[in-house]
Amino acid sequence: MASPPDELSYAGGGLRQETDWRGAFVIGLAGTILVTGIAPVMVTSLGASGVPVTVFITITGWILCLLLAELSAMMPERTGGAPSYAYPAFKDRWPGLAKHVNGFTAWAYWLGWFPVAPLNMILASFYIADRFHLSTNGITPIHTPIAWWTLAISLVGIGLLFIPAYLGIRFGTVFATTLALLSMLPMTFLAVAWVARPSVVDWGELAGFKHLDGSGFLAPALGHSWFAIYLAFAFLLTWNVIAMEAAACYIGECKNPERDGKIALNLEGGYGLFIYTLVPVAFIIVLGAKQLADPALVDPKSMFVTFAGKIFSTGGELLNWLIAIMLIVALVLSALNAIMGCARSLHQMSIDGQFPRFFQHTNVHGVPDRSMLFNTVCSMVLVFTGGAVEIYSFSNVGYTISFIPVLVGYFLLRQYRPEARRPFRLPEFMKYVALFLAVLYFVVWLFGGIIYTGLPIAALGGANTRIYFFLGWLVLLSYLPLYWYRTAVEDRRGAGAGEAQATAAP
Repeated sequence: MASPPDELSYAGGGLRQETDWRGAFVIGLAGTILVTGIAPVMVTSLGASGVPVTVFITITGWILCLLLAELSAMMPERTGGAPSYAYPAFKDRWPGLAKHVNGFTAWAYWLGWFPVAPLNMILASFYIADRFHLSTNGITPIHTPIAWWTLAISLVGIGLLFIPAYLGIRFGTVFATTLALLSMLPMTFLAVAWVARPSVVDWGELAGFKHLDGSGFLAPALGHSWFAIYLAFAFLLTWNVIAMEAAACYIGECKNPERDGKIALNLEGGYGLFIYTLVPVAFIIVLGAKQLADPALVDPKSMFVTFAGKIFSTGGELLNWLIAIMLIVALVLSALNAIMGCARSLHQMSIDGQFPRFFQHTNVHGVPDRSMLFNTVCSMVLVFTGGAVEIYSFSNVGYTISFIPVLVGYFLLRQYRPEARRPFRLPEFMKYVALFLAVLYFVVWLFGGIIYTGLPIAALGGANTRIYFFLGWLVLLSYLPLYWYRTAVEDRRGAGAGEAQATAAP
């Protein structure tokens, strides 16, 4: 008699399954759209030398999507994406450790994703204020001045995004699809438009992958050795380019998650690799090192307007408006996912028993409304930090490290549960690739983070963002009191109520 298949034991998220791979893919584009911010930073900081680093880290993100595709097919009822797959991988061998692996991973992932909403709404408010010539008078809460109009637009925008998030995955998918079409289609067109204008292209700008000053790829830069500076910018890159994994957050809400997960994540990874490679390459071969040395081009709108103007030999107000609209819509899409996606992670962590029961609640539309409301409120508070570089440093304390337990968990499942049911199975050697990525991400997270947050930032008057790096650590450690509240207060209260009922029974 054939032995029964080896099935993983886990708790599902219990959310309504009302979408498919298209919905997961479209909402997951919120991670891919972050190319609008990171590509200008990379090419204006490192020039052509930033391309190999960007492509390498993006390839690791594509591989991560493939690994998540296998895990999502093994655990189709889990919700919340990457962090939700770590717990079942650890709990059979180390049940005590597994609880904290689950809680820490989900909380770190939350710290990595929820700040995207305030960051993107701050950037969107800049473009709105610029187009409508709004006042820049405001306050300076910490380091960066923030205009009253920026505060108003950001806070109202975040509040409004809670509405489609609250109305369920089906409505959210329709809303996200509209945003994706309005932003990613023109973005993709711009990434390849230079093909039709070979006269504006200079492939020599890529030769040798040089820095903006003409020095070689292995030359020191920004006061650091080549290895240290690439490690520092890899820290920044991981917050952006591997975010295409966001599609995994919604696999548990797909009608056929075993099939839909592998389709959505394979597409997300492939498209992400395409767009994260072509956009910076296009900037370099069209604009060149001399023009990219202009610090004003670090702003995405300035970069895209200058780039498009050279390709189409035009400019003016119409082009400025079109680029501003594309960027605003892209930023709103990413902010929507920041409210929705990691809320699923908190919801799943609460179901698993490592987070307050408050986050388990779902509304009439079958989505974790309290978790999303929590994200909305936290996003509004973070708006007052005022700037992108602060949020980058604060947020990535959680994001990159959140994948390390997941990657180790993938290895554990392939090593110790080789016969477990896998509707989608990668080659056996991928378990070692997963371990390599775990080590790489740890080095980038720790050493790259320390170096990057020590770099002087012009927008901060030459100051660095090290304080925000440590603030991120403080928030990351706040998982512990929340865990203790759940286990020491709520669970004991529930156990006490159960014992009282049993005593009162006849």
